[in-house]
Amino acid sequence: MSTASSVPSVKRSPRWARKSTVVLATTILALAVFGATTQTWIDVRLDPTGASNSDLHVQGSKAATAVTALAVVALAGGLAASIAGRIARWITAFLIALSAAGIIVAAVTVILDPLGAAQGSIAAATGVSGGQADATATVFPVLAIVAGALLAVCAIVLPLAGRHWTSRTKYDAGVRGRKSSNEPVDEIDSWDSLSRGEDPT
Repeated sequence: MSTASSVPSVKRSPRWARKSTVVLATTILALAVFGATTQTWIDVRLDPTGASNSDLHVQGSKAATAVTALAVVALAGGLAASIAGRIARWITAFLIALSAAGIIVAAVTVILDPLGAAQGSIAAATGVSGGQADATATVFPVLAIVAGALLAVCAIVLPLAGRHWTSRTKYDAGVRGRKSSNEPVDEIDSWDSLSRGEDPT
């Protein structure tokens, strides 16, 4: 009997389905959203007679407070997916998808109504709530929307790619080897077989 026939062939995962690819993409996109919230989302021109400083720059973390928290959730989900089992990956993917949807909705809200999103910062700067001002959204809410949409794609890909992921533990490798070749991989697997009442020979 040839040695090659007794060794099960290892099927490589598609590049898009590799664990490192999916986890790294999710992590980078979540960090991109988080980073975007540290930038100016709204430029506000205040009434010159109503404040000493007529220009106000509102960060994303203040214009859309939920986006920062949702980015952290997506980041945690991406990292957890690297060690999650099949069912846990579906749950993680669902949480990432919800986070992505929340990020998109919050960013779109800022773009559609920048003055409303900036009211809290305007009130803090002028001491007057509901004052007149000219507010315009910057490019960063758009970048957050793009990153959020790509996060949603990662959430869809995650459980599909997870089908190609295999456990890397020595024990699991031994179990798969016995199923394919009916031979114990090493002495530890032989003892495990004996403890279950199986004949490893």
